[in-house]
Amino acid sequence: MTQELPSKLLEKAVSEFSKLPGIGRKTALRLVLNQLQRNLDEVEAFAKAIVDLKKDIKYCNTCHNISDTDTCPICADPRRDRSMVCVVENVQDVMAIENTQQFSGLYHVLGGVISPMNGVGPHNLQIESLTERVKQGEVKEVILALSSTMEGDTTNFYISRRLQEFNIELTTLSRGISVGDELEYTDEVTLGRSILSRTPFGK
Repeated sequence: MTQELPSKLLEKAVSEFSKLPGIGRKTALRLVLNQLQRNLDEVEAFAKAIVDLKKDIKYCNTCHNISDTDTCPICADPRRDRSMVCVVENVQDVMAIENTQQFSGLYHVLGGVISPMNGVGPHNLQIESLTERVKQGEVKEVILALSSTMEGDTTNFYISRRLQEFNIELTTLSRGISVGDELEYTDEVTLGRSILSRTPFGK
């Protein structure tokens, strides 16, 4: 039974917070009440940070990672190995791999995986721009670092078909990551080892 709240304003705020992933109604209420205990300047700063994020955040023109500029710091870093591109599902996966400190190449964020059940096809993802990057000739290895789910494997296969005409090495993470695991929730040691011991795709 849903708890009735003494204020429509409180109810509205709780309703909005509970739309966040992993936030139930009780947690949402606790977060909203916490904001009520703060002074107005702190609450306005919190709200402004969210609004500014939505209005001003950019996506890298090259890899589609989130950034404050048109080119993200990773793509702009001259020390990164431009011959290796690691293909990931989302920006959380970039952060997860960067935390391992085991990868020195560049990334390509697809923005999801192919999932017909959810209405997501190849045209909804950043696959065409990946093909264009490889076509330029600088990339020598593409690492398919998608989660080991049915959707991830389907996307891996589709990308491999799109890139088969190019003279590149196509690899995937070693199976130190259990089948069905989401990349962003894998511990750093396991993920780092999976990157270092990656294997040719399809083997």
